[in-house]
Amino acid sequence: MTTLATARPTLSSRLREGTREEHESAESSGFISRLMSGDLGTDAYVSLASQQYFVYSALEAIADDVRVLPQGGSLIFSELTRTPSIVRDLEHLVGPDWQSSVRALPATERYVATLHASSTSLPRYAAHAYTRYLGDLSGGQIIKRMLERHYGLGPEGITFYSFEEIPKSKPFKDVYRERLDTLEFSEDELAEAVVEAKAAFRLNQDLFGELGAQHC
Repeated sequence: MTTLATARPTLSSRLREGTREEHESAESSGFISRLMSGDLGTDAYVSLASQQYFVYSALEAIADDVRVLPQGGSLIFSELTRTPSIVRDLEHLVGPDWQSSVRALPATERYVATLHASSTSLPRYAAHAYTRYLGDLSGGQIIKRMLERHYGLGPEGITFYSFEEIPKSKPFKDVYRERLDTLEFSEDELAEAVVEAKAAFRLNQDLFGELGAQHC
């Protein structure tokens, strides 16, 4: 009797399942929980946006390097670019001289260094892009509603969470996962992507910890 071969788990499913614990830990961090429950002030969100500026500047600065990697261009979407939106938000919330008042926290500096180091590895870049962008299109929308509800922010000030070129997030996320799943990765490369995604969530958790210490 012929048996069908067991289908190999897709990259997107491996990333989802492989980072479940780290994802839940990052989402339940004290800083994020307090921010979303309205226990902090607008200054706490400004601190978060400031650190996101450094993170996304690094992630998007390596796009050209990633694009020239074999298969790399399939994961670069201009619709996802966030840095200009963060700049607009900080200009609105802080003022035109916002750059003089923000600095990268130690956890952010480690995160940025990790992102730059991923520019020559598509599995590692895929892990970081998946963690950031699909998170923004999913849980990030909940954060947006909580910021509007508790702090009266929006639409200006939280344009980071508004994807003007993506009117419907689900179809786009489906396309993104399909792009991930059609990457021709070896088993070692698939494992490398999961390890890097776990590290990405831990870096986020470290960042939230430092932000929490600032706004305790």
